[in-house]
Amino acid sequence: QVQFVESGGGLVQPGGSLRLSCVVSGSIFRIYDMGWYRQAPGKQRELVARINSGGNTHYSDFVKGRFTITRDNDKKTVYLQMKSLQPDETAVYYCNGGNSGNEYWGQGTQVTVSS
Repeated sequence: QVQFVESGGGLVQPGGSLRLSCVVSGSIFRIYDMGWYRQAPGKQRELVARINSGGNTHYSDFVKGRFTITRDNDKKTVYLQMKSLQPDETAVYYCNGGNSGNEYWGQGTQVTVSS
């Protein structure tokens, strides 16, 4: 019943920006801790950013100062604003979230950074 649906991925030039969205349905979104992860071919999935139910954020060191995670509880949506994208950040970006040990994942959205 709980569904996470990502959107906003696509092709962007190095140095460009994208905003990813994750719309959550079938849950009380406001109590969920949320996050964004990414996985490139041949690499492990890695944490990009988190935002908890209180709005506190955490970023992996490699995106600090360039990416911003936000949430809109009325829209049941979490966003990832990505700036100054680099080619090695090409990956499938996944939305993750849950509460009290119950975690859910979206299907992912492809981000390709290439000139």
